[in-house]
Amino acid sequence: MMMVRKSKGLGERHQKILDFIASYQREHKHPPSIREIGVHCDISSTSVVNYYLDQLEKNGHLERDRKISRGMRLTGNTPLGDMFRVPLAGVIQAGEPIQVPTNSDFPSFTADDSVEIATSLLPSKEKGKELFALKVQGESMIDAMVNDGDIVILKPTQEARNGDMVAVWLNDRNETTLKFFFKEKDRFRLQPANPTMEPIFINKNEALEIKGKVVMVIRKVERLN
Repeated sequence: MMMVRKSKGLGERHQKILDFIASYQREHKHPPSIREIGVHCDISSTSVVNYYLDQLEKNGHLERDRKISRGMRLTGNTPLGDMFRVPLAGVIQAGEPIQVPTNSDFPSFTADDSVEIATSLLPSKEKGKELFALKVQGESMIDAMVNDGDIVILKPTQEARNGDMVAVWLNDRNETTLKFFFKEKDRFRLQPANPTMEPIFINKNEALEIKGKVVMVIRKVERLN
C-alpha cells in the first residue's frame, strides 16, 4: 500500500477536512457547506470550521469566496499535488476477449465518466492529457497485480514493445482484451498473467489493433463491513 506523506503544517483534522471536501466534490459536483464539514469532521461550531478553513487557505490548500455559499475550491497545493481528470472509456476484458459494438472500440462510453488522478503519481514522461481509463473485467492479469474491478490508465498508441501491457482490438473478431503483447516470428502472442489461462495467438494476417499501453493501475479497494 502506498502511503502519502502529509504536507508540512497539516494536522489530522486539517487533512480530514481536505479529504472530505475532495470526496464531497467528486460525488456532488459542488463543495460542501460549512455545516456539512462540521458534521462529517465532528466539529460542533461553524466558527471552528471556518478557523480550519482559514488556515488551509493561508497555507495554499484552499481558495475561498466568502461572498457566495459553498465558495471554496481545492488548489493544486494538496498532499498529492495537481489533479486532473481522465475519461473512463468503458470496460476491457482481462480474460477471454469480449465482443464490442461495430461502431465503437470499447463498450459503454459516457463522456461524463472520468477518473481523478494526481499528476505526481504518474511516470514522469506520462504527463499528457490524452490518457484514458478502462475498467477491468476478469482475472487473466492477476499476477500482474491487475484484478477484476480495477481501473487501468492507458496512453493511446498503435505500437507496443514485447512485454507491454496493452488494450487490443481484434478487428476480425470484433473483440477487445487486455494482455501482455509479444511479437513472434509469424504471429502475435497475447499473454495473460494467470497460470490457469492460455495465451491468445493471432496470425499476422489477422487484423490486430493496439489501442493503448497501460501506464498506471488504480486498485479496487474492498470495504470491510
